Amino acid sequence: MKKYLAIASILLVAPLLSAQQAPSLDALKQEALVETDKMQTFTQQMVDQIFSYSELGFQEFETSKYVTGIVEKNGFEIEKGIAGIPTAWVATYGSGKPVIAFITDEDCIPRASQKPGVAYHDPLIEGAPGHGEGHNSGMAVNVTAALVLKKQMDKYHLAGTIKIFPGIAEELVATKAFYVRAGYFKDVDIVLGTHVGDEFSTSYSTGKGIWSGVVSVQYFFHGKAAHAAFAPWDGRSALDAVELMDVAWDFNREHLRLSQRSHRVIINGGEQPNVVPSEAAVWYYFRELDYPHIKSLYELGNTIADSAAKSTGTTVDHKLVGSAWPPFYNKVIAEVQQKNIEAVGMPTWTDADQTLAKAVQKEIGKNATGLKEKIEPLSAPAEHLNGGASDDVGDISWNVPMVYLFYPANIPELPGHSWVNAIAMATPIAHKGSTAGAKVQAMTALDFLLKPELVRQAWDYFRNVQTKQAKYESFLSPDDKPAIELNTEKMQKFLPQLKKLYFDPSKYKTYLEQLGITYPTVRANP
Repeated sequence: MKKYLAIASILLVAPLLSAQQAPSLDALKQEALVETDKMQTFTQQMVDQIFSYSELGFQEFETSKYVTGIVEKNGFEIEKGIAGIPTAWVATYGSGKPVIAFITDEDCIPRASQKPGVAYHDPLIEGAPGHGEGHNSGMAVNVTAALVLKKQMDKYHLAGTIKIFPGIAEELVATKAFYVRAGYFKDVDIVLGTHVGDEFSTSYSTGKGIWSGVVSVQYFFHGKAAHAAFAPWDGRSALDAVELMDVAWDFNREHLRLSQRSHRVIINGGEQPNVVPSEAAVWYYFRELDYPHIKSLYELGNTIADSAAKSTGTTVDHKLVGSAWPPFYNKVIAEVQQKNIEAVGMPTWTDADQTLAKAVQKEIGKNATGLKEKIEPLSAPAEHLNGGASDDVGDISWNVPMVYLFYPANIPELPGHSWVNAIAMATPIAHKGSTAGAKVQAMTALDFLLKPELVRQAWDYFRNVQTKQAKYESFLSPDDKPAIELNTEKMQKFLPQLKKLYFDPSKYKTYLEQLGITYPTVRANP
C-alpha cells in the first residue's frame, strides 16, 4: 500500500516540479537567441532559395510549395488555397490562447532580375522578374522564429497557437483584404508582421507618416473595330477613351489634396495602328491617407471613366484588383518589440558588406554612407502625414492589434521596386539581417505567449485608441474576387530559364557560390 501511495505522490508532484523548473521569460528569450543562431544556415538557405524562384504576385507556386513543405514537415497543419487564392495558405501549430500570427510577403518585382552581390546592373535573365523588394527574406525570418518557438512550446508545454500567413501578391495589394473578408483573423490575438528594410525598427500608430491607403483598379473600355484608314468613321476607339480618361484625370490633379498619389499604366492599347482598337484598358492606383479620401478618389476615377466612355461612344467596366487601408500599428506591441530590437542589436557588418553597400550607393548617385550600424529608436508618430507607400497589411491592422518589424537586410538609399534593391538580397547582408529579424520575432512572440496581460493591453489600445472613432470598412464588394490570373503569361515566359537557376543547397553552400560570384563584385574603378 505504501508503495502505491509513494508512486501516486510522485505522479502528483512531478507536474509541479516540472512547472517550477520551467525557465523564466528572460531565460526563454536567451534560449531563443541561441537556437536562432544555430539555425543561421537554415535561414540563409531559405533566403537564397526563395530569391532564386523570383515569382510574381499570384504566381508564387514554387515558393509556397517550398515553405509549406518545411513547416508541414515540422508538425504544422497546412490549409492551402485560402480565400480562393491558389498560392495562399495558413500554417497552424499549438492550441489555445493566445493566437499569434506571423505574416510576411513572398512575391517579387517585374523586370528586376539581378545577380546578387554585383554592385551594378547585371541581370540573371534579361527582362525577367527578380526580388527587387527583398520579399525573399521575410519568410526566412518568420519560419525560423516559428520553428524556434515550436521547439520551446514542445519542450516546456507552453500554451498558445502559432499561425504563419504568406503575403501573396503584395505588390498588387491584392490579397489581405480577402483574407480578412474570409475570416482568417477572427480568432487571432496579435499579428507580428515583418518586412525587409535597411534599418532595425518598429513603429506605432501612423509611424513616420509615410503610409497611404490605396485602391487598385483596372478600367476596360469596349469600342468597335474598323479599318483605321479606309473607314475610321465606322469604328469607335477604346484607346481614345483610355487616353481621354488619362487626360481628364490629369486635369483634376490640381484640385486634389497634396497627400494623394495616383499613377497608371496602359495595359492594353490595341493591336496595331491600322485597326481602330475595339478593346483597351488602363490600370490605376489611387492613394490617400484615410478611407473617406481613398473612396472619394475611387469614385472620381469611376466618374471620369464613365464620362470618357460616353464622350467616345464606347462602354466601360472596371475591376477592383486590390485595396489597402493605411496601416495603423499597435503601441503596446511596438514598445515590447522595441526592447527586443535593442536586446538583439544590429548585425556585425564586414568590410566586404560595407564595400558592396557603398559601391551600390555610388553606382546610383547616392552618398556612399554604407550600411547602418545603429538601431532606430521608437519615436512618437509623425505629426504631419505625407503618405506614400501602401501595404495591404493595413486591412489586417484595422482588425487585429499588429506591428510591422523592419529588419536590416538591405542597403540604405535605394529607390525600391528595382533591380538595385535585389543586389544584397542573397548575400551575407540579407542573411545576417534575416537572422536578427528572426530573433526579434521569436522574442516578441514569447512576451505575448507568457504574459497574457500584454495581450489585454494591446486590445485595449486597439479598441479605445485606434478604433475609437475610425471603424474598418472594406473596399471590397461581395462580388469582388482575387485577380489570380495576373502575371500568368509573364511567369510562363521566363519559367524555363528561371528553373535552370534554382538554388541547389545539396551542392552549394550559398547561391553566390552556385552562381560563381565573388563577393562583393564592384566596378574596377568605382
